[in-house]
Amino acid sequence: MIEISPEAWDLMVDHAQKSYPNECCGILIGDEQAGLRRATLAVACRNAYEGEQKDRFLIDPRDQISAERQSRELGLGVLGFFHSHPDEGAYFSQTDLKNHWPFYSNVVMSVRGGIFADAKCFRVDVDQTASEEEDLSWPKS
Repeated sequence: MIEISPEAWDLMVDHAQKSYPNECCGILIGDEQAGLRRATLAVACRNAYEGEQKDRFLIDPRDQISAERQSRELGLGVLGFFHSHPDEGAYFSQTDLKNHWPFYSNVVMSVRGGIFADAKCFRVDVDQTASEEEDLSWPKS
């Protein structure tokens, strides 16, 4: 299970809505204890995909290095990633499956008409052939 703090969640939703109609992307930082992942920080990243960004993203490598450095400085770790699906559901696509690392939490946010609609979280198996939905807890307003 992954639990997203209110501050991290607000940043994620804001980034997803402002990036619309393109996909947003970012990194989740926090800690894990007894199987519970707590993301206390979300880092909005630049979508560096060189093409149509409505259905693709690539985290800018400089943003990823910076987030990893920040997590170490805080004594935390990178727990996973987040991205949006503009005008689509919160599902894990075949493209997502092929491009995500195993063991990390991957939050997919549905943004419809520029407004957050739903979110789900997935983990990829070691062979990147399947994903499993992970329980996700976020602040509900």
